[in-house]
Amino acid sequence: MPGKSFSYSQSDYRKFKSDIIDYQGHLNPKFKKKSRKKTRYIIVHTSELGLSATLRVVSEGKQFKNGRSTPGGHANYVIARNGVTYQIMDKQFRSDHAGLSMWNGQNDISSVSLGIELVGHHYAPLTSAQYRSVAMLIDMLQKAYGLDDKAVLTHSQVAYGRPNPWFNENHRGRKRCAKNFNRSKAGVGLGWQYDPDIRAGRLMPDPQLATLFYGKKTPIATKDTPGEDPALGSNVISRQNTAWSIAGDEYNSPTTAYVLADGRVVPGDQVEKKIGWDRIPAHTRVLLNQENNQPRVADLTSPVKIISDNYTAWFLAGPAYRDKTTIYFLPSGKSAPGSRISDWDDLPKQTKLILGYRGPFNITDIQTAFKIAGHHYKDGKTVYYLPRGELICGDQITDFSNLPRGTQVYLPAI
Repeated sequence: MPGKSFSYSQSDYRKFKSDIIDYQGHLNPKFKKKSRKKTRYIIVHTSELGLSATLRVVSEGKQFKNGRSTPGGHANYVIARNGVTYQIMDKQFRSDHAGLSMWNGQNDISSVSLGIELVGHHYAPLTSAQYRSVAMLIDMLQKAYGLDDKAVLTHSQVAYGRPNPWFNENHRGRKRCAKNFNRSKAGVGLGWQYDPDIRAGRLMPDPQLATLFYGKKTPIATKDTPGEDPALGSNVISRQNTAWSIAGDEYNSPTTAYVLADGRVVPGDQVEKKIGWDRIPAHTRVLLNQENNQPRVADLTSPVKIISDNYTAWFLAGPAYRDKTTIYFLPSGKSAPGSRISDWDDLPKQTKLILGYRGPFNITDIQTAFKIAGHHYKDGKTVYYLPRGELICGDQITDFSNLPRGTQVYLPAI
């Protein structure tokens, strides 16, 4: 494979370096910076959050319901969905990013590595802009520390966990972080062809990750679309996709939210008592890194979804995020189907969407709500978009005779 220098010019590198945003001033003053004595690895993460929450957590720290907190410093760099790169701390400093970790017999990988957070989720595709930025950043760091491509690893490769209901010994698979990272798209050559700690008997393998990283190789994806990359999974529980395969050792964390199909939200530390790990219903969604803020049920059960740091387009719509039946309503007042939005990754917070709809059908003096929707015009699944930018469901409207001219109606596609 040609080196990254063949893909990007020196002017590309200079511009990339000059465009890096210095975010070091946001670092928690309680975080004590220490220079690494050795740098052996570059560890790639996915943040499992939106941009603003990612920057806050890696800089200021995590806040937990029990009052515990961390002092921040959880990455050296953050790369946003649009490719903008933030420096959280200088590359010489140890960031607390890998946690309980081991590679090739060495523990505490944070002390011998840099951490790069890619904004996004491990079950959704990363963007071309992110791959472009991370390719140049990795190349620069490799040259600075004399590292080869085998030094580039993901958090899911190096993290390990203690015994739990799925494993009776120390094991790989504590994190799913960046299992969707495509080395080829980042201009990184082949890495390790086996897990040295599994081979040496220090850890038990995680079957899913072992197959993904060291099993039979699948064709390289060429487009940023779900389903073409074998690393992409889902955050929805099924017979094959368990709480463990989605959340790793955060399966029972109070900051992991289980969103049931009926709208109930159960924190991970209450699932065993309220449901039981072997009885979690299929179609339950798993949401990581919720800290103190549990999801609001209304946000997930209403036909009208709202994009936020917790709820990305991918989380709310899954692979249908680009479908023509997924309709986005931007805060600016513009609306468009997913098939016509090219920059869905950077949709502003408070963008609303409806999933699985057809329309719009315009209400006029002649074309009434009843004529458009029939007896379903009052249904909770019939959505009205008012000229002032308000989305409202049919069961929330008391007087249909006063709907303003220009109101649009959206009907379920099925």
